[in-house]
Amino acid sequence: MFLGIYRKPSLLAQPGPLVKSGGNVTLHCCSEIVFESFIFHREGVSKDLWYLAGQRHHGGSHANFSMGPVTAAHGGTYRYFGSLNRSFHEWSAPSDSLDIMITGETKPSLGAQPGAVVRSGENVTFSCCSESSFDVYHLSRDEQPRGRWLAKGQRRGGESQADFPLGPAHSALGRTYRCHGSFNRSPCEWSGPSDPLYLSITDGNRLSLGSHLPTGNPRHLHVLAGPLVAIVFLTVLLFFLTRRWCPAKESECCYNEQRARGGQNGEQGGRLSSAHPLRCHLISS
Repeated sequence: MFLGIYRKPSLLAQPGPLVKSGGNVTLHCCSEIVFESFIFHREGVSKDLWYLAGQRHHGGSHANFSMGPVTAAHGGTYRYFGSLNRSFHEWSAPSDSLDIMITGETKPSLGAQPGAVVRSGENVTFSCCSESSFDVYHLSRDEQPRGRWLAKGQRRGGESQADFPLGPAHSALGRTYRCHGSFNRSPCEWSGPSDPLYLSITDGNRLSLGSHLPTGNPRHLHVLAGPLVAIVFLTVLLFFLTRRWCPAKESECCYNEQRARGGQNGEQGGRLSSAHPLRCHLISS
């Protein structure tokens, strides 16, 4: 077997390398070379070799391998090779490895110290904890497989926890983070993801959210919604109270004016007849 005869193909997972137990995943391999066959391999299991026919695609070739419903047994590290039928023992260089992780229902909690909003240059530490005694915690950024950190779980007060010190904050850290937990006995089987936590970096009085801020961040919207609703309600209430108060004041004004004019007419020897009541008119200047 000769490896590295051709350039390595590319490998990715659809919809992603983190697959919920019982879900489906498709491994997609493609190359700019027109391979007749692709060899699909899971590391650590020498017998797991699958041969797939290559299909022409945009001047090159590709192949798909679908798995599902997945279980913990599907987790592992996968690679692809390409081959031509006329030289079946000559394979391409292996693709970059792809780790497929199977996630469960239980999820840990994720927090940030000193908080989710920090000043530029301030030290940031993420903490992931769970009631389950996970041996390892995995911190991911924007759900990207390359943006991950590992930390060993420590028992603290009946919980397992791991800290991820990221150092001084800068604009590139302003992203969305999640964490998972796993056991040493089954490293390819992870917990479900924690709730997402968005880290905001401030520069003085200016908040540097960057272009990666998720639309309608629920954590920020929840803080703003309460005061905004209260302000709108008080404004509407004040408007209606003013409208009700003004006509009452106008009637009182007209009544006082009518009495004043009646008194003047009485001094001149005459009284206002009830058949000709006084009317109040607004005078426009």
